[in-house]
Amino acid sequence: MFHAALAERLERPVAFLNIGGVANLTWLGRAGEVIAFDTGPGNALLDDWMLARTGTPFDEDGATAASGQPDRPTLAALLSASYFDRVPPKSLDRLDFAAAAVAGLDTADGAATLAAFTFLAVARAVEHVPQPPRRWLVTGGGRKNLTIMAGLAHHLSVPVAPVEKEGWDGDALEAQAFAFLAVRARLGLPLSLPTTTGVATPTSGGRLFRAR
Repeated sequence: MFHAALAERLERPVAFLNIGGVANLTWLGRAGEVIAFDTGPGNALLDDWMLARTGTPFDEDGATAASGQPDRPTLAALLSASYFDRVPPKSLDRLDFAAAAVAGLDTADGAATLAAFTFLAVARAVEHVPQPPRRWLVTGGGRKNLTIMAGLAHHLSVPVAPVEKEGWDGDALEAQAFAFLAVRARLGLPLSLPTTTGVATPTSGGRLFRAR
């Protein structure tokens, strides 16, 4: 709902991609349609891999991934998971996939494979929206991973940019979204749609607790 409000004046169809631990998209159509679902892993697997192999909690700028080569058989196995064929709405848990899948690779190739898993899963997600987005706006920590961003641009074949391109702060967007949703909840407006969570009808939610 927050993405739809932000994109009110943007050309559609447009997609927001939030790359946190799990990656999720919001697709916004020309007639006001909103579709949202988790595309696959975001940063979690790569962060786990880097911490285990290097003691560093993330791959800064995607430099380690950029220095390696994705392992094609491992990628094919990861992308064969039934989740990617399921029709949305759908969601993932951070632990639905594990970095153990690349355990036999060296540090750089493992990082490259996990980064590729993230952006190729996003490319697969386009199968589940009515029209390919004309552009993608990326938020979350993954927008700072240059390897992931380059892979997205290559495989999506349309402009891909961090949300800062529109003057928004990608480090604050999620907090702003929850504030926006809190106001909608207080007004009794929908937070959840059949095409975002599978509810039967547009539904509000939340409980207001007032300080004494």
